[in-house]
Amino acid sequence: MGGYARRSVSSQGPGSLRGPHGARGAFGRRAFLAAAGLGAAGLGSAGLTGCGRADAAGSITTATYIPASYDDLYPGVQTFMDTLATASGGRLTCDMYDAGTLLGAEQLLPGLLLGVADVMFQTSSYVSSSFPILGAMELPFGAEDYAKQRRAIDPAGPLFTLVNEQLAAQGVRLLGGMPCTFEYIWTIGRPILRPEDVRGLRIRVAGEIEGETVKALGGAPVFMGSSEVFEALERGTIDGLMSYLGTVVSRDLQEIVRYGTRAHFGAYTVDAYCRSDWYAGQPPELRAALDEAGRALYRDGTEVMVGVHEGDYLAQVLEGGVELVEPSGAELEAFRTAVEPVYGRWEHLIGDASIADRAVGLINEA
Repeated sequence: MGGYARRSVSSQGPGSLRGPHGARGAFGRRAFLAAAGLGAAGLGSAGLTGCGRADAAGSITTATYIPASYDDLYPGVQTFMDTLATASGGRLTCDMYDAGTLLGAEQLLPGLLLGVADVMFQTSSYVSSSFPILGAMELPFGAEDYAKQRRAIDPAGPLFTLVNEQLAAQGVRLLGGMPCTFEYIWTIGRPILRPEDVRGLRIRVAGEIEGETVKALGGAPVFMGSSEVFEALERGTIDGLMSYLGTVVSRDLQEIVRYGTRAHFGAYTVDAYCRSDWYAGQPPELRAALDEAGRALYRDGTEVMVGVHEGDYLAQVLEGGVELVEPSGAELEAFRTAVEPVYGRWEHLIGDASIADRAVGLINEA
């Protein structure tokens, strides 16, 4: 399957490690492994490459919570790994721990910073509270259409450069990413035709910007993993969710949600990250290989994802009996107006109005 080996350390991913994303705190790498339920023996033959260069065998520890069954997202991950192996002449190959077998979704960032993994693939919504600059791509109605959103995160573009300038201060580098198709609001009881229809509803979200959007519309955000959503909808614990198309189909939610409101309520990216010191420690030709793999993730991975959504997932949702509604005109403008406070909240997280304005401007100009 190319330049990587898939490995697992257990049949089930470790539980969540709570606490501030990316905060090293008082615990070190050994303490993190113990807290996560991982020891040296559990890592098997892959080992840990730490903050230096790749080991003698040329393998790097790579982790994600995304399972190979996500046929919209995983091909991009695979493309990154294959491209990295080819572009590096086999000097960088990936020991891949997917599906949370090394680090769960909330453990990926602290695990990366502590050297448990050298490269992680993560959804921006899980880390944008720690790295607020990533929230620029998650803002509701932040781009006129998906094509513009897609152009905005091109690794050759100025927004990508701005993001890495901001991430550098926190020791992380973005190598490349896939912009997921826009997030819609999916409900079981009634369609969402205007902002007032969200009032009082409990809506599942996966990230802070999504939660702020739901609150701005008058709903109550409920944070939970996607694996819990079907049962929560079935039991009436939640009334709906905000998500992109992939979550609906991968979790068979088209069997239970009845309505989907098509509008740009949010968005996120699926990205490859490494530590900035680890990246800087590689020789120039290997840094170039990492950059090329990031471009392949963005270019080829996104193309596959969009094809799966348009050619397969959308049909499955419609065949499942879900009614899609699409606000326009005054209805759409009412949604835009209602979510304006989200921008102020995000600017507060950024802490620098000029950086926030620049990021939004670069998206609008893409």
